[in-house]
Amino acid sequence: MSCPINWRAGIAVVSVFILVRLAAGCASPGAMTAGGVVEPAQADNPQVTIDTSAGTMTVELWPHAAPATVSNFLAYVDAQFYDGTVFHRVINGFMIQGGGFQPDFLQKPTRQPVRNEAAFDYPNRRRTLAMARTADPHSATCQFFVNLVDNPQLDHRDKTREGFGYCVFGQVVAGFDVAETIAREPAGNHGPHQNVPARTILIRQVRRITP
Repeated sequence: MSCPINWRAGIAVVSVFILVRLAAGCASPGAMTAGGVVEPAQADNPQVTIDTSAGTMTVELWPHAAPATVSNFLAYVDAQFYDGTVFHRVINGFMIQGGGFQPDFLQKPTRQPVRNEAAFDYPNRRRTLAMARTADPHSATCQFFVNLVDNPQLDHRDKTREGFGYCVFGQVVAGFDVAETIAREPAGNHGPHQNVPARTILIRQVRRITP
């Protein structure tokens, strides 16, 4: 199953990250704005709504940061691929992940993997949307996750297998409370799958917002 690493593995990384930022005394790329989003929303960036059984989130996509990833995601959106899938992995204080499984845990057939476009300038900050993958850096297909907190252990550090990180390609600009509500669902095991919400969190549909 495509998944980002667990936050516990990155505790030491988080500590080092914070110390480096404090020592630098400067704002990092993707610094939070007064409105709580990572970057000010840009009118020409595509947006989509993720309508779930727990509520609706609006996501702004960043083609300037990850053009191939955004194009891949929108291809799934336009094909209505995400309709009827679920958020199958939720970890409060870390992230919520979905977009690949149906409620019966059958995995949907996917397009070819997209090349990992993770970059230093676009870290896994709270509210950002990123691609889930396996241990292969270039294995992401359809599954995505919403970062509930800053997760620097998921950031791009270098081009190695261990350091490539997870590609951030957008941010939640409205309805982030829905992601937080989903994260609070009790979770457990479902066959080989872990952190599965006890109540099905259905993705009813994902649609582009037309100007």
